[in-house]
Amino acid sequence: MKKPDTIFFSFSRTFTVILLLLVAQAFPQIPPGYYDPANGKTGVALQAALHNIIKGHTVISYAGLWTAFYTTDDKPNGKVWDMYSDIPDGTPNGNPPYTFTFGTDQCGNYSNEGDCYNREHSWPKSWFNDTPPMNSDIFHIYPTDGKVNGMRDNYPYGTVSSPSWTSLNGSKLGPCTWPGFSATVFEPIDAYKGDLSRGYFYMSTRYYTEDAGWAGSPATTGSQLKPWALQMMLHWASVDPVSQKEIDRNNTIYGMQHNRNPFIDHPEYAYLIWGTPTGTGNPGSASPQLALYPNPATDRCTVVLPADLDAGPLHPVVVSVTGICYSPGFTRQGNLLELNIRSLAGGVYVLVLTGESAVYKTKLVKE
Repeated sequence: MKKPDTIFFSFSRTFTVILLLLVAQAFPQIPPGYYDPANGKTGVALQAALHNIIKGHTVISYAGLWTAFYTTDDKPNGKVWDMYSDIPDGTPNGNPPYTFTFGTDQCGNYSNEGDCYNREHSWPKSWFNDTPPMNSDIFHIYPTDGKVNGMRDNYPYGTVSSPSWTSLNGSKLGPCTWPGFSATVFEPIDAYKGDLSRGYFYMSTRYYTEDAGWAGSPATTGSQLKPWALQMMLHWASVDPVSQKEIDRNNTIYGMQHNRNPFIDHPEYAYLIWGTPTGTGNPGSASPQLALYPNPATDRCTVVLPADLDAGPLHPVVVSVTGICYSPGFTRQGNLLELNIRSLAGGVYVLVLTGESAVYKTKLVKE
């Protein structure tokens, strides 16, 4: 027989979960006029307008995240929706290696995958000195496997082709292959790259001008993404569009924090602020996109380099829609760069050209 205090605790937790669910359901959609102050704006002006809309949110305590997860990150079967262990239905090997039950499997100690779940700051808390309100802003905090969370540590997200460690669902740790960064990164599976990128866009906007003293990281300066990370996140957002999971989570969090992630409601905002993943990698820059011909191409193509591109070394990389990077052979004559793409499989790619002070991107179609 349960002790009275145990029964009370169980009842209290159940009541709290039901109450949170009812509150969240009371705010199921975008309120009328919510984004009106952002209408017609682009670039920094749009980011500032969105910041003013979503700032000053109702703060959930760090301890309160455990209970919030019951309604923000629950799978249709009632289990914990852990992006570091889940393998979505409809994908190859679409059964997760293990699942977690809310409360019962909450960390605690762990030594192996599947032991328990904890609270993962997708934007690591060391990057903002673990200060409030960022340290409990649930828009960037998810329930994840304790072991995988520990392996991720505070490494940036990135793309990995030669992993030093791979989780049971296929997340990887290893040297980064995305242009502009080569140190250790953590790569989640493709199905959740867009989710995480839109969480990063939220952080850059919610804490725009509120990041004094943030420690930063190899991927960030204050609350803003560095060019290599920004281009990767824009790419991830374009190849993994908004899912029903994100929409439901956004609506539920609005019932708790009383603010929303604009980049889930309006994915186009990311491109209106920072540019499309096939354009320049410098927010606010007037630099032109790369001119590429022929496009589609079969064996070779020629890039017309921008007039303002620095004269230093260039590093062209071709990126597939799944984030796999290829380094084509190339020759340069003046403002022309000839690429050898004969070994690429047919399909759509993004050509990323990194100079000493700028990153440019454009779409490449291989026949």
